[in-house]
Amino acid sequence: MRRCFLYKDNYRDFLSAPIKIRGKEVKNRLFLAPMAGLGNVAFREMVAEFEGFGLLFTGMCSAKAVPQENRNISNVFKWRDEELHYLVCQIFGAEPKAMALAAKRIEKEGFFGVDLNFGCCAAAICKKGSGAALLKEPELAKNIVKEVRDAVSIPLFVKFRSGWYDNPIDAAMHAAKMAVMFEEAGADALVFHPRVAPDRRLRPPKWEHIKLIKEAISIPVFGNGNIFEPADCKKMLNISGCDGISIGRMAVAKPWIFSTIANGFLPDNDIYQKTATRMITLLLKHYDERTAVKMFKKIVPYYSAGFKFGHSISKQLLRPDNSGEIYRVIDELFTKSSQNIETMERPNLHLFL
Repeated sequence: MRRCFLYKDNYRDFLSAPIKIRGKEVKNRLFLAPMAGLGNVAFREMVAEFEGFGLLFTGMCSAKAVPQENRNISNVFKWRDEELHYLVCQIFGAEPKAMALAAKRIEKEGFFGVDLNFGCCAAAICKKGSGAALLKEPELAKNIVKEVRDAVSIPLFVKFRSGWYDNPIDAAMHAAKMAVMFEEAGADALVFHPRVAPDRRLRPPKWEHIKLIKEAISIPVFGNGNIFEPADCKKMLNISGCDGISIGRMAVAKPWIFSTIANGFLPDNDIYQKTATRMITLLLKHYDERTAVKMFKKIVPYYSAGFKFGHSISKQLLRPDNSGEIYRVIDELFTKSSQNIETMERPNLHLFL
């Protein structure tokens, strides 16, 4: 059994160090987690402007749709050419051959890698047998990994949860067994979110379960769940001994978080106004007006979670029905309003659900 390395104060050096995945070097060990409805091309461009990450992941793409998708029309299967060398495309589905065909298209387009979603617990996904529902079907999940592995040579990631068991011990053991199966089927790295699917995000993730995954396999394991500030990285690394960290919702609240963790970046006081304005601007760059406004509103609750009175800010930003009004509300919130906008280091979790 491997010993958990105590990172102590050098966790930044560790996370800033490169890592190889299937022989391809990644410049550091901080990943943007795949997020449905949030990890769009505009949001990724803003994260990229702050730097500090190793890989970015797309939102969930339907495996059945990917082979025929037009990147100029699709809202999800869409990218900037300059990001391909550090971009992983996540796909979901329940049919091995369909997942393999999607992976072939992803490899052909030049993505760094492909990620299989075995973690989404949304009812619309699970009732079709996809996402976390596959954790109830270990053999099918393993066959999907194997089929994709046989189809492509690019790095293959699997994002998964602990399963569906309420008993913490059973959940941990099930997750470890699944991890072994994924490695045997050809996965090159795992991103593990240590919560059971029925929990969604209601209870804290069990970071100690990441250690069980790490000790069960030899491929890299990236921990995911409730990383809100640099101190959380140090704690997760010490508890789990994982090879790196995947950050999702907090990157929406603070797109500069990777740079803060890796480079010690300290934002200016006006960073929130700048990022809100930049976000709607980038969305308008990549999407039509209606779609841009819709996508901005999906980001608003997570962005607002970083404020002491986040619910009020969220309501104000969700009210506009066009981009011009969004710009106006942002301006009023931060420059014309007399209210004192206080930020918080840790987010309001009621806005993160």
